[in-house]
Amino acid sequence: MPFCTSCGAEAPDASRFCARCGAIMPGGAQSAQFTPVVDEPLDYTIQGDNLQVARLKLKPGQEVFAEAGKMLYKTTSVQWESRMTGESLGQKIWGAVKRKLMGESLFWTHFRAGGAGGEVGFAGSYPGRIQSFDLKAGQAVMVQRDSFICAQRSVSVDIALVKKLGSGFFGGEGFILEKVTGPGVAFIHAGGDFIEFNLGPGEMLQIDTGCIVAFDEGVDYDIQFAGGIKTAIFGGEGLFLATLTGPGRVIIQSMTLEKMRRELAPGRSGGDERNPLESLTGLFNSDD
Repeated sequence: MPFCTSCGAEAPDASRFCARCGAIMPGGAQSAQFTPVVDEPLDYTIQGDNLQVARLKLKPGQEVFAEAGKMLYKTTSVQWESRMTGESLGQKIWGAVKRKLMGESLFWTHFRAGGAGGEVGFAGSYPGRIQSFDLKAGQAVMVQRDSFICAQRSVSVDIALVKKLGSGFFGGEGFILEKVTGPGVAFIHAGGDFIEFNLGPGEMLQIDTGCIVAFDEGVDYDIQFAGGIKTAIFGGEGLFLATLTGPGRVIIQSMTLEKMRRELAPGRSGGDERNPLESLTGLFNSDD
């Protein structure tokens, strides 16, 4: 199966053009005279503290795509339009279905700078931080569902299914993750502050379920029972812990939407305790 010389995407043997970036495929029409267009390095800054903004300064002709609703502003020289990926109608529909399963919008919004260049800004939907990934060709990172903000046009965002049943049922992330593959720069958003670990081969890290922001493709993701019965029930951390095994990079978050909703719920009292007895005590706190 051939690969696009511009963005690295796979394509059927008979394809003349890349479905992702539109470049002419090797062996396609005019391929002998075709010079691949490779995006220049992306000029960007991330500003703010817990309500961060990614400011992207686009050179003439440079293009990024983003999750719908994440744009804060753009200069007038930046043109935008919503698109569905894929060549055929079936590919477009399947791509929209996958994005919906990932918690993303049905359409990507593409931003392209005109001849004078331009700037566009993006942010998340709740308090948290923005993380950038400068990925090489074929390099991939797994990120939590519904975290993608934007990326260069050469980046691929696809659905990734959790391989182990236990991780899908009890891991806090569900069965679906997002796989972001280079080349190019991609941005994601998650809650609270971030802590980063670089795990060595065989090194393990146990994390509160749902607090995983991202990890390298080579990191193993599994779920383990949280110690003894007494600790699991009364320890306030739930029955299971996510276990990540190196080698690779791991990023976790200090705040999840689940915790935020729980603390803001009417009638909420006490600390951040979470355990199987919570459903029983909720009966006595109910207003119904």
